[in-house]
Amino acid sequence: MIRSTMPRAVALASLFILATATVLPLQPVFGEGGARRDVVRAEEQNRQDAIMLATEAADHGQQGHVGALLTSAEAALQSALKAGEAPHVDAGIKELKQAIEHGKAGHADVARKHAEQAVTHLSEKYRSR
Repeated sequence: MIRSTMPRAVALASLFILATATVLPLQPVFGEGGARRDVVRAEEQNRQDAIMLATEAADHGQQGHVGALLTSAEAALQSALKAGEAPHVDAGIKELKQAIEHGKAGHADVARKHAEQAVTHLSEKYRSR
């Protein structure tokens, strides 16, 4: 009996391997830095979010809306903190902290200037590409 089932087992195993190979995506499991690539994409998205929110903060500061400036600057700071480590990101974080500090003191114009500087620093990586 073993001799009669062996060809069937080999045929089924071959069929399984063939089906698996055609269904799975054609990409290396460990190559191409899959996990690292995802981290870089997340950091880039956080940087873009920080730029957008810092721009909103500067716009609110231009209009004299200190409360909205603070909300946007604090959200921008949270995104910037998740944007990875880079000199321009660190400088942007410092500027956002200054914008928040001045916004809490009611200095909308000074806070706006710091928010604008944060946008400049956070945008640096994109200009150098």
